[in-house]
Amino acid sequence: MENMIKLTIDGVEVQVPQGSTVLEAARAAGIRIPTLCFLKGINEIGACRMCVVDSGARSLQAACVLPATDGMVVKTNTPQIREYRKNILELTLSTHEKKCLSCVRSQNCELQKLCKELGVEEETRYEGVKNVYTIDDLSPSIVRDNNKCVLCRRCVSVCAKVQNVGVIGPVNRGFKTAIESPWEMKLSEMSCINCGQCIVNCPVGALYEKDETKKVWDLIRDPEKHVVVQPAPAVRAALGEEFGYPMGTSVTGKMATALKRLGFDKVFDTDFGADLTIMEEANELVERITTGGVLPMMTSCSPGWIKYCETYHPEFLPNLSSCKSPHEMVGAMVKSYYAEKNGIDPHKIAVVSVMPCTAKKFEADRPELGHDGMADVDAVITTRELARMIKEAGIDFCNLPDGDFDSLMGESTGAGVIFGATGGVMEAALRTAYETITGETLENVEFEAVRGIEGIKEANIKIGDKEVLVAVASGTGNATKLLERVKSGEKPYAFIEVMACPGGCVNGGGQPIVSAQKKMDVDVRVERAKALYGEDREKPLRKSHENQEIKDIYANYLTKPGSHKAHELLHTSYQKRALYSK
Repeated sequence: MENMIKLTIDGVEVQVPQGSTVLEAARAAGIRIPTLCFLKGINEIGACRMCVVDSGARSLQAACVLPATDGMVVKTNTPQIREYRKNILELTLSTHEKKCLSCVRSQNCELQKLCKELGVEEETRYEGVKNVYTIDDLSPSIVRDNNKCVLCRRCVSVCAKVQNVGVIGPVNRGFKTAIESPWEMKLSEMSCINCGQCIVNCPVGALYEKDETKKVWDLIRDPEKHVVVQPAPAVRAALGEEFGYPMGTSVTGKMATALKRLGFDKVFDTDFGADLTIMEEANELVERITTGGVLPMMTSCSPGWIKYCETYHPEFLPNLSSCKSPHEMVGAMVKSYYAEKNGIDPHKIAVVSVMPCTAKKFEADRPELGHDGMADVDAVITTRELARMIKEAGIDFCNLPDGDFDSLMGESTGAGVIFGATGGVMEAALRTAYETITGETLENVEFEAVRGIEGIKEANIKIGDKEVLVAVASGTGNATKLLERVKSGEKPYAFIEVMACPGGCVNGGGQPIVSAQKKMDVDVRVERAKALYGEDREKPLRKSHENQEIKDIYANYLTKPGSHKAHELLHTSYQKRALYSK
């Protein structure tokens, strides 16, 4: 049993485990202490000083790094403390670009919220000289605007500590301090993997996705274009948050209806692409296992992970599955199978993907993902961008009726929808691989051993008379640890799933932004994954190979998984990348 200590905070006696901070103790007592730079488990540095408290010491101390001790008496809300916090906010605003109405984070900005709570006006006592920075918008995925940066270093910590990338950090000193890449290079010149974890952990509008909504509106309005849209599995688990639904609410039906009302010509589902990916990937895995191919085979659905592997671990490129990611497969099928079936010139078709991921924007630009001079996917918007389009169109999302996806590429199984959670691709592949290898029906389709939010999971799966050792990693920092195990020969894995974002796509860089305060109490990864697993349980079919539209596409077009035509349209290759390109 943990050793417990007692302390008093604002007159409330609270008991917490020894080793807790005063910030944690205050939350246990139901007392909210404001924070700005704090990010639970990632950035606990006491730099912004917003969380200062009076513990009886000679000066105010930052609660996020102040150890709670037995018998301690703490005050969190004295006139002195409130005035101190107001001063911090006014000083922060004195160098901050205050264009709140045009800011992508307006009304979802932690700085804005703190100013409102503490009564700090736009005009402050400390107006003076400001540094002026050029906006870095050359990346296909991420825009950096240092004019809005508050130097909290949350982006720096998540990039280095969680993702093991570390392409941004503080440079210069004092008033000239800024968060930059080395030698003031642009993100597009660095080994940034485009994952967007910096965006979803930024408290303000200093980091945001490269907006493609205007491009999509223009495509929809173009009478010469036949525009097809497809939303990823994780989008339906988070889109509702942008319209007031509780975290973890699945809004699949309303999302399908909203997409049709926006004016898209066809609404297909990336879940179908996930089922198609499993057919190709499971076939590739079985082939490698039975013919002595390169093992462990590693998944290729996450473009952030692919770029990370190409850049930091190119020795593992032969291990990557050659399968394109699900939305790229759908794009390829739309511009071939669907186009032929409906007599449409594929060059007049535009495919728009709605993704939980900013790295998908980079992926769509990869020249190897296309055919006949066409990209598989023409535009990628994030969950946040779709929400903005729905609001711009005046659509009352909450009162929409539930709709369906269009046939041909709109049907999916439970295996397809769980792709959005860490372990989901592995579980989906195992459901199909088991029946492919054994010829027997898999009764219990839920592989609990690969579920959950642990950074690295492994399981020994019995398939017929074979024992197959598999592993799952989420977050590229955890991927590095897993790859070290592979290098050492410690574990003879057959199959490895890697997702670039911690917790998988549900926590992708394009998902609705959740404040650091809320993240102290709610695990975004867990709540959103519940929506996907709930959909999986409710699906009449839960194995990718049972999808009738998948059966039809092979019977009528692709012949079989791994066929020449399938390889031509659904598979690709990867390349070693330089650490920087300036």
